[in-house]
Amino acid sequence: MRCKTHLIQNTFRNSIQIVNDNTTQSDKPILKVRDLRTSFKTGRGTVTAVDGVSFDLYPGETLGVVGESGCGKTVTNKSIIRLLPNRVTIYDPGSVVDYRGTNLLGLTESQMRAIRGNEIGMIFQEPMTALNPVFTIGWQIEEALQYHTDLNASQRRARAIEMLRLVEMPNPEKRIDEYPHQLSGGMRQRVVIAIALCCEPDILIADEPTTALDVTIQSQILRLMDGLKEKTGTAIILITHDLGVVAQACDRVIVMYAGQIVEMAPVRQLFHNPKHPYTKALLDSMPKPGRSGHQKRLPAIEGTVPSLFDLPDGCRFADRCQHRRDKCEASLPELVTIGEGTQESKARCFYPIGDAQAVGEAS
Repeated sequence: MRCKTHLIQNTFRNSIQIVNDNTTQSDKPILKVRDLRTSFKTGRGTVTAVDGVSFDLYPGETLGVVGESGCGKTVTNKSIIRLLPNRVTIYDPGSVVDYRGTNLLGLTESQMRAIRGNEIGMIFQEPMTALNPVFTIGWQIEEALQYHTDLNASQRRARAIEMLRLVEMPNPEKRIDEYPHQLSGGMRQRVVIAIALCCEPDILIADEPTTALDVTIQSQILRLMDGLKEKTGTAIILITHDLGVVAQACDRVIVMYAGQIVEMAPVRQLFHNPKHPYTKALLDSMPKPGRSGHQKRLPAIEGTVPSLFDLPDGCRFADRCQHRRDKCEASLPELVTIGEGTQESKARCFYPIGDAQAVGEAS
């Protein structure tokens, strides 16, 4: 399959405010995930790490995925492109990952290799381990081009230099022949992004692309990804722990907890009117501008995430929730729609914040 030919221009937004909800996007999703359940075979038996996740992704949209470590963010997105080890991974037969009308979970490994890196790219969390230390960065960028395009050697090298220039790598003609250990962390992250973008994919999955980067480099990386979205219509799934990054870069947000989606909302709605107690607790734990050092300490979420081997019968957040009631511990709530229009969100809670009664109960 020939690589797309359009180029991304070096024009980026400088705003760090919460993005508008009126993002221009197609009415038809480019990716539809339905009832995704991913389990692993372990020495203690089978454990389900992703349990019934469903969402849509639209062209030109940045969808944030947030939550504590171990909540299922990375497993969800690696399941989409089938990057989990086959011998221990089980995808539920009823799960669907629909990319342009094709269920990716039903494709052969050969068919998936034609999609990975070409139609769907991924920026991995740790650039030092994502890059091979014994090959130059130029070779690693050209590898994807060699597999997915019919460019010759000189064209692939020219394209690799172009991509390094695109991600604002200083002196790309020199850097292309260097090895990962010769680059700084920010430079290595730029190389990983260049590899993910070299075939200009329709979907980019970014797994914590700003982790361990200083604030200046983090801002540059986010502007780079935003420029890609603005110029090519690429849809982005952004996995992060940083709610500040979510506010800056995302259009909609998914909040995950213990393998499930607990809230889904437009970014402005989520920050100004969260519905799930877990989301509210995450937002409350963020440092606020102007907070005085004499003020009380930031609130923490008491307790720990339940073990996937010993999940409760009721709400998985109930043990840590200050608003729990008997119903929360007795049965598991469904993900239901709350509100309408720009105020619409989805929450997995019997007693969403701001509602005086349980969801589904009569007035």
